[in-house]
Amino acid sequence: MRTMRVYLVGGAVRDRLLGLAVRERDWVVVGATPEELVRLGYQPVGREFPVFLHPATHEEYALAREERKVGPGYRGFTTQFAPTVTLEEDLRRRDLTINAMAEDENGTLIDPYGGRADLAARLLRHVSEAFVEDPVRILRVARLAARFADLGFRVADETLALMRRIVDAGEARTLVPERVWQETERALAAADPQVFFETLRACGALAVIFPEIDALFGVPQPPRWHPEIDAGVHVMLALKYAAAHGASGAVRFAVLTHDLGKAQTPRAEWPSHHGHEEFGVPLIEDLCDRLKVPNTHRELAILAARQHTLVHRALELRPATVLTLLEKSDAFRRTARFDELLLACEADARGRTGREDAPYPQAAYLRDALAAAAGVTLSESERRGLEGAEIGEEIRRRRLAAVTAVKTRATPTAGR
Repeated sequence: MRTMRVYLVGGAVRDRLLGLAVRERDWVVVGATPEELVRLGYQPVGREFPVFLHPATHEEYALAREERKVGPGYRGFTTQFAPTVTLEEDLRRRDLTINAMAEDENGTLIDPYGGRADLAARLLRHVSEAFVEDPVRILRVARLAARFADLGFRVADETLALMRRIVDAGEARTLVPERVWQETERALAAADPQVFFETLRACGALAVIFPEIDALFGVPQPPRWHPEIDAGVHVMLALKYAAAHGASGAVRFAVLTHDLGKAQTPRAEWPSHHGHEEFGVPLIEDLCDRLKVPNTHRELAILAARQHTLVHRALELRPATVLTLLEKSDAFRRTARFDELLLACEADARGRTGREDAPYPQAAYLRDALAAAAGVTLSESERRGLEGAEIGEEIRRRRLAAVTAVKTRATPTAGR
């Protein structure tokens, strides 16, 4: 007689064994039919295969299933589920061994593919050759590499080889933009987001999915400002700095894309990159259009691309230029976003070999200049005799005076 069994699976088991907080729990049901779960009060929600919400906890319960590749892309699968599908068969279709473990109702670990040993070895290793059938696994492995890099995890050589096979077969080109951005956004939130992009580059996927970023590698920069020389290496260092200092996802994306224009510089002009700020804007717009990146990320990224060099030079600028920078950045209305711009610029300045702890007084100076200029007001009596544009002109004149009063004599630092 058939008996229904329920198992905790996947990330919840992995994270518990790592001593991490379990964010969500997923369950697999073996030996049951959809009709039986419905009779028990479970609510069906799965479109492509049977997934149900528990009547009390509302956690997801999926019937054990097998998958077979029938076409290109991550949608090219047929799913087979039946009460006869075993737990081991269900776990075998998963991506990595550390995600292919389960626990029964007594908390007993079920580990048919060596996930616990790979946890101990800090290894991200595929379960089976079926790994190559789903191109989304490139993104997932890269994201997990970013999430667990601080714990010492790395991608197994043989798994990286399979990821290259997926790319070489053209499967990475079938990834839908929404899924690419979903995984990228989660990777950007990781402790080491730069590892996501480094892993994609190691398997050849970066050139397919993020060609604008891949193009930065091998592009030299002036050693005076960039001891690390390579523009791609610099962006990875800056992204690492932003993450280490708790930057938002929008700031991290701005840091990732702020130098895209450097890949447009003619080789004859290397290592200088005059005009790279504006050259990068259409590349950011194309990337955001392609991946359907949120407007908050797009706007900050374009702002950082256009203004980061001026922010670095803030202490050298005339007060009138500083005021124009504040105005073009919409700093008076969007102070929080201006703070994000300054953090992105600080990450750019410190994301350089040996410059991680270099002073960055530009940020404090610009915040002080903004506060002083924003504090300017005109009383009713001062407005008398002024009309329309004259009021705005007088406010701007006083703001300029306020910025001039704030200007320091500090020695300019940071680079371009």
